Amino acid sequence: MTQKHIALLLLIAVAAILVHGYHPAVEDGELYLPGIKKDLNPALYPFNDQFFMSHARMTLFDELVAFTVRISHLPFDYVILVWHIACVFLFLLGCWRVAHICFRSDLAAWGGVGLVASMLTIPVAGTALYIMDQYLTPRDLSTAGIMLVLPEALRGRLWRAVIGMLLIALIHPLMCVFGFTLLAFLYFQERRLAAMAGKVNSAVAVMLLLPLPFLASPSNIYRHLLRTNDSYFLVLRWPWYEWAGIVVPFLLLWWMAHYGKSHGLRQVEALSRSLVIFGAVFFVAALLLCIPRLAGLALLQPMRCLHLIFILLFVMLGGVLAESVLKSQLWRWFAVFVPLCLLMFLVQRQLFPASEHLELSGRASGNRWVQAFQWARSHTPRNAVFALDPDYMNLPGEDEHGFRAIAERSTLATIHDNGGVSMFPALAQNWYAQLQAQQGWRSFHLQDFRRLQSQYGATWVVLQNREVPGLSCPYSNDTVMVCRLD
Repeated sequence: MTQKHIALLLLIAVAAILVHGYHPAVEDGELYLPGIKKDLNPALYPFNDQFFMSHARMTLFDELVAFTVRISHLPFDYVILVWHIACVFLFLLGCWRVAHICFRSDLAAWGGVGLVASMLTIPVAGTALYIMDQYLTPRDLSTAGIMLVLPEALRGRLWRAVIGMLLIALIHPLMCVFGFTLLAFLYFQERRLAAMAGKVNSAVAVMLLLPLPFLASPSNIYRHLLRTNDSYFLVLRWPWYEWAGIVVPFLLLWWMAHYGKSHGLRQVEALSRSLVIFGAVFFVAALLLCIPRLAGLALLQPMRCLHLIFILLFVMLGGVLAESVLKSQLWRWFAVFVPLCLLMFLVQRQLFPASEHLELSGRASGNRWVQAFQWARSHTPRNAVFALDPDYMNLPGEDEHGFRAIAERSTLATIHDNGGVSMFPALAQNWYAQLQAQQGWRSFHLQDFRRLQSQYGATWVVLQNREVPGLSCPYSNDTVMVCRLD
């Protein structure tokens, strides 16, 4: 790979971010950014930090990012942006290498990169995932790592791939499980050992079932959470149209395997067949976890195998598209990718209509909720405990911005904390109790806020604009008020 290739990849990575947007504190940014900030300043978040620190303690992601903030002496927001750009670049570099090995041509490699970069924020069936997020997460970093490790496996350098995957486990253990399983299937497919591949299938099934005798029956609260807020954990609860995201990739992979065989592309054939087996094993596991007795294992999220399947399928489809249709005709590349990028851009604007497409540090936010959260960060004590509408991230105009991530203050439990609760069932009781205490939030009066102050130590509240007699509100805009419980 030449310096020109690297420069072009970096240009594509930046262009992809311009198309798909940058929103560092939205969605799961509320889960990961506070962990990094608390590592930098342990005095932050003295209340309810278990809802995000449970994730942070499982990996070295927050320590790694915090370390780069310390040694660089750059502002936190700049470091996070650089990390995000680096993740996208390394991910596309891995895609380029995979495509180049599979098709043995630069043209196909750029086709794979172009298609993946254009589809960066396409939803992955019913998994609540994108190919890559619009913000920094350990999942994106580990995905980039897997795509860099996979070429080593395709070249037969097994030990390099294994060592790389072990390093990835330090960032995201669950993604490492998917990566290791794919490497195992690919290893045996490469050697045409169909019988051994069948044994590996059985071994994976046994490994998935090993915890069952020791698995405690999930609590009623945890069952309720799985039935309602986290339906993506249970594949049988997916809407019918999400099942197309299972069936269509399998059909395309079957076609890709035959395409590879007929065109003498051995790596395409082996990778496609491996992905079919890989997906089938985890799909069976997902069906098993729909049994009520096994719901406690739903946190393994086997259908997230589709994440790697989507990525590698797009890489191979992009290679076929480049070699069969686009070829060396520049106008054809523009005719395909410009409308595709424009469509993805418009979709992202619909997802975050009240926010800037690129939420960069130093740029004033036009989002009224973000303005209120930023005021809270600058004008309230670090030990303040806030109460908000438990479903505030889904309110119109809020655009799923996380209060903890922006305001750097503690809050009572919210519905969005179910991401941490679903992975760590021991949190469910406390989380549910706090949600119950906030039921009827939108009709709360002063005595209700006083009750939260007495029960949980709430000292501030964030409200949509409505007058509550007795509340002192030093900040308000035309949408949000920040009020003090004296």
